[in-house]
Amino acid sequence: MIKLGEMQTLVVAKEVEFGVYLREHEDDKKENDVLLPIKQVPEGTKKGDKLEVFVYKDSNDRIIATTKKPKLTIGEIGYLKVAEISKIGAFLNWGLEKDLFLPYKEQIGEIRVNGEYMVGIYIDKSQRLCATMNLYNVLRTDSPYKVNDKVKGTVFSLRRGLGAMIAVDGKYLGMIHEKELLRAPNIGDEVELRVNQVKEDGKLSLSLKDSPRMQIDKDGERIYNKLVKNNGKLAFNDDSSPELIKENFNMSKASFKKAIGNLMKRKLIVITRTGIELADENKSLTKDNRRSKNNSRSKDNTRSKDNARSKDNTRSKDNARSKDNARSKDNSRPKDNARSKDNSRPKDNARSKDNSRSKNNSRPKDNVKSKNYTRPKES
Repeated sequence: MIKLGEMQTLVVAKEVEFGVYLREHEDDKKENDVLLPIKQVPEGTKKGDKLEVFVYKDSNDRIIATTKKPKLTIGEIGYLKVAEISKIGAFLNWGLEKDLFLPYKEQIGEIRVNGEYMVGIYIDKSQRLCATMNLYNVLRTDSPYKVNDKVKGTVFSLRRGLGAMIAVDGKYLGMIHEKELLRAPNIGDEVELRVNQVKEDGKLSLSLKDSPRMQIDKDGERIYNKLVKNNGKLAFNDDSSPELIKENFNMSKASFKKAIGNLMKRKLIVITRTGIELADENKSLTKDNRRSKNNSRSKDNTRSKDNARSKDNTRSKDNARSKDNARSKDNSRPKDNARSKDNSRPKDNARSKDNSRSKNNSRPKDNVKSKNYTRPKES
């Protein structure tokens, strides 16, 4: 049976000037044949060939086929752009010649031209393909997934008291229960999920968390690491408020209780009146952390002291050198001055002595002559 709104493989039953007629099986009645217009027929196509086509109704409400794949098919959701708004509704561009009709009754919120909106496709009472923003009723419930399978989906609705409605793979209906949500997601968010349960009607119950055992291990590891960093004690227990637990551990109170219960079974922690503590055999971890911190601090202090000493030694050497240089300069200058003074003075003294000697030598001779000479007595 040829299906409206889906991609399917059909057989070429008859060739005509304006195209070819297709049917599901060669021996089907011709009343069920669907026309593929000539401009859509691949070159070289002949009777008996198989073609993958999409089947819909044209503007004259005739069932027709196309080799083009639209942006959405039955059971899928996605964003489509508004091409036009009329009195009866909006028309969306979905990649085919004829735009997809979005009736007013299927719209949620305000619709604008060129705006993109998340929609799905359904078949109305007149057997026409139409778009809807009420996605809950157009998604399928025959998914191939089982418990603990990892899936990807899109948030398409948030319902108070229920949770977040998810379109898994853009085809299958799923939901994250409100208790599973640590924070409210936004419509249109892409999320990675785990199948928590497959219900009898085929709907998927989803979780943002890993499987219970894996999640308890992760939550327990988070709590345990905080205990080690906080000297083995935390002021949290069953009486702590959910808001405080979420703020400090980013988990729900139920997850917190499961995690500490698992840690207690493994004898890693004990519960006290004031909170939770590491078990005695695990308290050495906090001591080791302290020792490592103290060792690193002592090393840093030693390095700083050594650096200070080396700086002081360098400074003292520089000061000594500067003093030696100053002394050598001072010592060299007085010698030069003394020499110059000594050299200038002896010359002057020698000259004065020579002058005085010459004067003395000339005068005494005359005096000697004058004293020793006496006139002869006259007879």
